[in-house]
Amino acid sequence: MRLVILDEYNLASEWAAKYIRNKIIQFQPSADKYFTLGLPTGSTPFGCYQKLIEYYKNGDISFKYVKTFNMDEYVGLPRAHPESYHSYMWNNFFKHIDIDPANAHILDGNADDLDAECQAFEKKIAEAGGIELFVGGIGPDGHIAFNEPGSSLVSRTRVKTLAKDTIVANARFFGNDLSKVPTMALTVGVGTVMDAKEVMILITGAHKAFALYKAIEEGVNHMWTVSAFQQHPRTIFVCDEDATLELRVKTVKYFKGTVCTQRLFGGGDECISW
Repeated sequence: MRLVILDEYNLASEWAAKYIRNKIIQFQPSADKYFTLGLPTGSTPFGCYQKLIEYYKNGDISFKYVKTFNMDEYVGLPRAHPESYHSYMWNNFFKHIDIDPANAHILDGNADDLDAECQAFEKKIAEAGGIELFVGGIGPDGHIAFNEPGSSLVSRTRVKTLAKDTIVANARFFGNDLSKVPTMALTVGVGTVMDAKEVMILITGAHKAFALYKAIEEGVNHMWTVSAFQQHPRTIFVCDEDATLELRVKTVKYFKGTVCTQRLFGGGDECISW
């Protein structure tokens, strides 16, 4: 487990985007060897997506041989709704890069059989060879994807009822009208993400500070599902200074001393020791 601390949100977003870019380039994807990337939605990864679009437009990276699998989608929200995660991903990322639409996998929250949709999603991941890098974000209560507090830490893709805290947090995307916020979602499980070869979790802002503390400094707890990734052999938490407000000073100093952020900005990740 590694914790990368950047001064502010934009730098954290740039670090994460460069890490993704470098991983894809080093993988050397081709028609016979696709890079598989797990992706989140929400406000936190937006800056990362903007940088990846910039790298694509500059000719630094191609997504032609990349397959993506998104973490979650609301149940019952029309695909064309501006707050659906289909809309989010296409408006903020996919339509700006050269990914084949057939390779951008997002759960269908309007499927006739939601359980079958979840099982099919797991099958698609397996058929793609598993996820090389799963990028995630968390809520203030430490949930990753829609694995709400109390979720099984070995869970798979499934239908999930959203916690009241999550509904309240997401109300800002629905005009602050709680009645318009979906109450159920399809989500990958904690176990689904844990199966990835590598996991990168983005945590920014003071409102996520306690969740980062729970993820880093306390034990694994199903009430803080992000804490499960302490047990993954290759997890990177990427955060800004504001998100470290609840961490011990010695914790911050330790991780600042173990990760060579400047070398990554220069193009490599070999300075990160696991």
